[in-house]
Amino acid sequence: MRLGELKNHERELHLFQLRIGFAGFAVLAAFALLFARFIHLQVVQHDAYASKAEENRISIVPIAPNRGLILDRNGVVLARNYSAYTLEIFPAKVRDLERTIQELEEVVEIQAKDRTRFRKLFAEIRNAESLPIRTRLTDEEVARFAANRYRFPGVEIKARLFRQYPFGEVASHVIGYIGRINQKDQEKLAELEVEANYRGTDYIGKSGLEASYQQELHGTTGFEQVEIDAAGRGIRTLARTNAEAGNNVTLTLDIKLQEIAEAAFGERRGALVAIEPSSGSVLAFVSKPGFDPNLFVDGIDSASWAELNNSPDRPLINRAIAGIYPPGSTFKPYMAMAALELGKRTQKSAINDPGYFEFGGRRFRDSKPGGHGHVDLYKSIVVSSDTFYYQLANDMGIDAIADFMGKFGFGAKSGIDLEGEATGVLPSQEWKQRRFRRPEQQKWYAGETISIGIGQGYNAYTPIQLAVALATLAANGDMYRPRLASHIDNLRTGERRQIEPALLKRIPLKAENIEFVKRAMAGVNKEGTGARSFGSAQYTNGGKTGTAQVIGMKQNEKYDERKVAERHRDHSLFIVFAPLESPKIALFAIVENGGFGARAAAPIARTVLDYYLLGKLPESSTAGDATGALKPGAAALEEEVESD
Repeated sequence: MRLGELKNHERELHLFQLRIGFAGFAVLAAFALLFARFIHLQVVQHDAYASKAEENRISIVPIAPNRGLILDRNGVVLARNYSAYTLEIFPAKVRDLERTIQELEEVVEIQAKDRTRFRKLFAEIRNAESLPIRTRLTDEEVARFAANRYRFPGVEIKARLFRQYPFGEVASHVIGYIGRINQKDQEKLAELEVEANYRGTDYIGKSGLEASYQQELHGTTGFEQVEIDAAGRGIRTLARTNAEAGNNVTLTLDIKLQEIAEAAFGERRGALVAIEPSSGSVLAFVSKPGFDPNLFVDGIDSASWAELNNSPDRPLINRAIAGIYPPGSTFKPYMAMAALELGKRTQKSAINDPGYFEFGGRRFRDSKPGGHGHVDLYKSIVVSSDTFYYQLANDMGIDAIADFMGKFGFGAKSGIDLEGEATGVLPSQEWKQRRFRRPEQQKWYAGETISIGIGQGYNAYTPIQLAVALATLAANGDMYRPRLASHIDNLRTGERRQIEPALLKRIPLKAENIEFVKRAMAGVNKEGTGARSFGSAQYTNGGKTGTAQVIGMKQNEKYDERKVAERHRDHSLFIVFAPLESPKIALFAIVENGGFGARAAAPIARTVLDYYLLGKLPESSTAGDATGALKPGAAALEEEVESD
């Protein structure tokens, strides 16, 4: 037994020594591998990992620039900035968003609308570095969160600049608004190759001048090199490249004139554009109703958005550049000019107006039953004879009309410095062939030309087009591109860049024809359809009333406004320029469903011109007239004077 036990001991010892040998070899091999890895990291890859370590130690933080201001022609600020604190969540650093928000509610007030806005932003901007859960915190709320900061990794307070529009709805369609940068905006910035300059920027111009002058207003993003600790908190600033504020944009617009023009509309829907004929400078630009752009600064809440978006008045539509309307009788002065220039009529040409024009077995009726009797070209404008222009349109033909009207910018974008301008419709045989698919629809019928002469039929133009056409006529054929921006100031360099008037073309018109049409338009406001509003004006002027049908009437059916739904009533239009000898302002106004042009649109125009030319403020007693309301017995008087 002892001999067997000894032999077993020797074998176990041998096995133990083998195990020790293998273990020692494994340890040596492991140390060799570790040493080799150490050499690789510390020697071979030293530079690369040293660079990464430095990058982890230093964070590059973008500094958003201050957005430039928007000012009116007199230096009144229309869009400015103010600083406030926001509570922001970094989604990538938060494990449970809902729980984090619930716990934040114990420290800072978070309402249901804040949650809704956050969810909307989170869904729209998936790759956002941070998103606000609350904006414009009070000092007390900032202090409370600072004391509880340790509880909320991935949540920080940031100082942000917010946009403010001190005039609210006034000039809202001109100024526009800003909103959060979304995926579509990011794609556009990438196309323009400027996305690098928008790092750290959350907002961008969405409409109006805020959008069309976005690159000027934005400025240049700055950067800050910040040393951070292992938790990602900043320790100290190593270097800083300051952001450069955006440029200030000064407008041609007079905000006081704008306020007066908008107030003159009251609650009525419509548009007004006033232009300086000698430069194309836009003096007033109205689209009613408007909206409060301040609603969009923080991200508009769902209730306000639904109210704006679903309103039958369509307050988000910029009627001045996107609204398309038949011009009604405001088209007649251009028809008269075309007749003179093309030799279709002379200044002494006359007809007998029986109150209708017969063509192809159909009777086209004048707005005045019984007609105007003997009507020459001058009187045709002053009393607004439909019959005269029915016959003239038939004699001229549709293509001759289209060719001449196209010179005045009808049916073409004006080029104003706003986005979203509509083209309108200048009817012609070519247009109809493009517009319709079926051959029978593409054919132009001679009877369709008749109503074109009085600004009806397929005629459809924007208020800016009608204002530019009038300004061109007032400037004796000189057409300027309408502009809202006057100059741009670089605050860093002090450089001012003027936006010079752009003469688009000179329409070759005979001086005697221009003088004749202007004299007839002066007659409109002295003795004709515009006399009620402008007969007592203390300055010379020329104008034309207009009434445009919204729905067609059956043959031999008499229009009765009282029997028609409000939104189916005729539009009220008016054009006017003054002074007659050297025009300083040319204006187009339309009141949707306002009835006769002399009733609703003309008083608004008078209010605007009185202030611009005389500095006269509107009297409160006439405010009702300015918004289209009629005094007792006025309807009967209108039927005697107005014949549009």
